[in-house]
Amino acid sequence: MRLRALLDTDALGLRLLGGEDELDRTVRGVMTTDLRDPSRYLSGGELVLTGLAWRRNAADSEPFVRILVQAGVAALAAGEAELGDIPDDLVVACARHHLPLFAVHESVAFATITEHVVRQVSGERAGDLAAVVDRHRRMMTSGPAGGGPDVVLDLLGSDLDLRAWVLSPAGRMIAGPRAAAPGPPADVCAKLAAEHLAAVRTGRRGPHRVALGSTTYSLFPVRSSGRSPQGSRDVRETVLSDWLLAVEADAGDWPEERLDLLQGVTQLIAVERDRRDAARTVRRRLAQEVLELVQAGAPPAEIAARLRVAAPVLLPGLGAAPHWQVVVARVEWQDGGLEGGPVAQSLLEEILVDPLATGPEPSDRIAVAHTGDEAIALVPLPAVSSEHHGSEAGIVADMLLESVRDPLSAGLDDDGRVTLGVSASVHSAEGLRGALEEARHARRVAAARPGRVCAAGHQELASHVLLLPFVPDDVRRAFTARLLDPLRDYDRRHRAELIPTLEAFLDCDGSWTRCATRLHLHVNTLRYRVGRIEQLTSRDLSRLEDKLDFFLALRMS
Repeated sequence: MRLRALLDTDALGLRLLGGEDELDRTVRGVMTTDLRDPSRYLSGGELVLTGLAWRRNAADSEPFVRILVQAGVAALAAGEAELGDIPDDLVVACARHHLPLFAVHESVAFATITEHVVRQVSGERAGDLAAVVDRHRRMMTSGPAGGGPDVVLDLLGSDLDLRAWVLSPAGRMIAGPRAAAPGPPADVCAKLAAEHLAAVRTGRRGPHRVALGSTTYSLFPVRSSGRSPQGSRDVRETVLSDWLLAVEADAGDWPEERLDLLQGVTQLIAVERDRRDAARTVRRRLAQEVLELVQAGAPPAEIAARLRVAAPVLLPGLGAAPHWQVVVARVEWQDGGLEGGPVAQSLLEEILVDPLATGPEPSDRIAVAHTGDEAIALVPLPAVSSEHHGSEAGIVADMLLESVRDPLSAGLDDDGRVTLGVSASVHSAEGLRGALEEARHARRVAAARPGRVCAAGHQELASHVLLLPFVPDDVRRAFTARLLDPLRDYDRRHRAELIPTLEAFLDCDGSWTRCATRLHLHVNTLRYRVGRIEQLTSRDLSRLEDKLDFFLALRMS
């Protein structure tokens, strides 16, 4: 803003005492001081406000004004409350050094002038930054020359003094200003993500303001350009995958212009998000092809050949023969009305940080596919040397969710659940089929536990998976006959399909809605069938022990 604009604002009560020829100077800030030498706190372009407490006699004015001029201030405004009229020696010193001088009426508080100047300067700087952001948006949409969201976050810091970071829904730091000090610690990022997801689930409009200790943050949702709130059928489709912009400031009293600017920044970041999603398309397709071969029982040589084709994308710098882990995730909603596979796929891509990454930005080698209600990730690991063979490497189930449990629980609210299973590492394509089954079994173990977000690893698998082949045949036959023969006999007589119903019910982890949907039945019909199973076998399918017995019997039959 110009000095001339200050005189045109009647509410400020400023009276010009000298420097009329300098009123086109630009004001870049404001500072209040009564120090004899405030130069260390000046950077140039300020309107300096003073109550004249530094002045003890007429000789003090000349050195004080000289210091201000050397610091490059725009003007001096002296208050009349302390001495009444502004001393002539100060007027003369300002005139000698061509420093504009204003008198501030005693009825006007310095805080009023400060607020006015800050608001005007911030608005003008926001307008300049908006033009830069718009130019940067055009650069990014036309190609990668824009430099990513870090550049815009740098601009927010340098031009608006706003520290801001881009976070994943799990609280992972995705981008931050490159020139600033390190961002919030991991626990703060997790709390911010949790507060954001909780607000999104309630349907409140952003920005969401959160106070953590003495710091206030404003959280702006970053939505993909193809998934606006109006266009999304259900907020649950994207709540576990959309990024957020966390700004270290209270946006509660921001003018509309600044809020619009931050919305533009989120749209710019969304362009980068779309670009990363597009890059994942190839990895997703490769993962889908490999998993289809594994599930179809293709020969290991064919699977290995497909992995070799995928190596340039999945294994840059890793070598042709890594070890692999499989992670299976399922996202379930109580009403069963939303397919969980795509949601689980996006979630795995956010929380599976590549264990080989060495920089602040995790590399993106993880390939995730989804089928039905589950998502399956292929995680490449470096080959384990002979002296470390058998040691734990790669992703550990307990650690996987340690830092993201609270944010995910907030996003799931009271109607969703996430369960994950992690396999052991395997060293060849031949072991992928077993790793996939192992991860699925581990996920079922996690599903049997209470809580919104649960994971289990291969170490936690029930020993029956390994011991079943060694159970004597007569024992196996007696066990399965005792549990399943009553159901088979009933099915033969009544065509009731109790055995298929039991299999589906266990496979759905006891979820009535998902099982009924899978079998194309009304929930009441499903409850009747399960009740008949319990009546015929004298077992209770709400008890984990009885579920496990049925599971074992079906596996051994």
